[in-house]
Amino acid sequence: MLKMGLPKGSLQESTFDLMRRAGFTVHASSRSYFPTVDDEEIEAIMFRAQEISRYVEDGVIDLGLTGKDWIEENGSDVVEVAELTYSKQTLRPARWVLAVPESSDIKSVKDLNGKLLATELVNVTNRDLKEHGVDAKVEYSYGATEAKVGIVDAIVELTETGSSLRSNRLRIVDTLMTTTTRLIANKQSWQDSWKRTKIENISTLLQGAIRALVKVGLKMNVPEEAKERILAMLPALKTPTVSPLTEQGWYAVETVMDEVESRTLIPELKRAGAQGIIEYPLNKVIP
Repeated sequence: MLKMGLPKGSLQESTFDLMRRAGFTVHASSRSYFPTVDDEEIEAIMFRAQEISRYVEDGVIDLGLTGKDWIEENGSDVVEVAELTYSKQTLRPARWVLAVPESSDIKSVKDLNGKLLATELVNVTNRDLKEHGVDAKVEYSYGATEAKVGIVDAIVELTETGSSLRSNRLRIVDTLMTTTTRLIANKQSWQDSWKRTKIENISTLLQGAIRALVKVGLKMNVPEEAKERILAMLPALKTPTVSPLTEQGWYAVETVMDEVESRTLIPELKRAGAQGIIEYPLNKVIP
């Protein structure tokens, strides 16, 4: 049995969706900390993302999903198996930023000498201030950090798009770190051959699901006289798959591509002679 820690809170919904795309159905009631997984070899437990790296390091769980920020904040000695670039809203890395009110005189980190900051990321913030030679007081924020502006001089807060900071009339002064979700493993578990193979399998499937989020499959029928022209237009992981149809002079062509490119390419393919064009979603892309 493999004990796996999943993040409860803001990352929960996107993590469950990623697990589903990877082939694991996870179900939890709103108050449950022990979700069910349709894999009898996995026992899942919900923790706050801030705690998971400590529990992995201590061997309470064999592996878990948490942010690079919390691994750094806790100073956890764990195996980083894979980087999984997803967050609660987007597929972009999130940032921990130093923010102040729009009217603040603070223009850079150097202006924080003697100031008071609030953040959940206390250790990382203190290290960053020390690197800049700044002497400031950092206090732990138990949530609603943006609301503390006006009480403290500055905050260090996690943001994906910056929209929440802007709506609260806050100005970003500096970025302390960029963070992504990591699949991490306990060092002793990583040395166990069965557990390591299972963890590597999970990693492969999760990474495949991440890649598939921005990819689509494309199928079409292509006449022989347009084949070379159309093949030259198509991206692919290797090369497009081409198969002759039963009707002489026609070919079935299939490829995988970035979804954002398909909206431009599909009309061009049709004008180039492709017919029966089908775009379909993907669950996993394993290179």
